[in-house]
Amino acid sequence: MSAGIALPLRILPHGAGLEPPAYASAQAAGMDLSAAIGEHEVLVIEPGARLLVPTGIAIAVPEGFEAQVRPRSGLALRHGVTVLNAPGTIDADYRGEVGVILVNHGAEPFAVTRGMRIAQLVVAAVVQARPVLVDALDETLRGSGGFGSTGTAAR
Repeated sequence: MSAGIALPLRILPHGAGLEPPAYASAQAAGMDLSAAIGEHEVLVIEPGARLLVPTGIAIAVPEGFEAQVRPRSGLALRHGVTVLNAPGTIDADYRGEVGVILVNHGAEPFAVTRGMRIAQLVVAAVVQARPVLVDALDETLRGSGGFGSTGTAAR
């Protein structure tokens, strides 16, 4: 496994005592993010509701990269809880607290407690596009067919 890039990380006061983001296995793509709420606090997300959950960390993503906040598959499968704007993007020039917008698509209220692993953070390279105005786009077989235009059957 490569050493990767350095990701400067600051633990905020309400994140003190929590484990910093870490990879759960040697080949994991994402680092787990934890809920940084009060020790005896419980945030309840009712079915159909959403909530911004603090993580107690701020990061300095290197130029040319982004950090993506992504759902944890176990929460999605078992509880219907996911990251609402998945993946949420943390730009290289943002220095505030990393927050996770959780939504409960499940049938039961979901309780978030301090230190619960609620999402994962994936750092990825970014290439900025340079829009070029043209009068027409090249033709393809698909053309302007969108949403469902390629069908659902296996080929």
